[in-house]
Amino acid sequence: MSRCDDCNYYTYDEDYEEYTCEMDLDEDEMAKFISCTYEDCPYYVPGDEYLVVRHQM
Repeated sequence: MSRCDDCNYYTYDEDYEEYTCEMDLDEDEMAKFISCTYEDCPYYVPGDEYLVVRHQM
């Protein structure tokens, strides 16, 4: 599993019927994303909807 799989910006696009990154990536970033070599994404946000709840406990 890549980091993209649990990122908040990695969502399913029903028009293309595949998962896509919703961030506005430049040409170099998009090339890394497509080649699956994007390990340290500066836009990564965990897609954990319970993160806030656990923080409040």
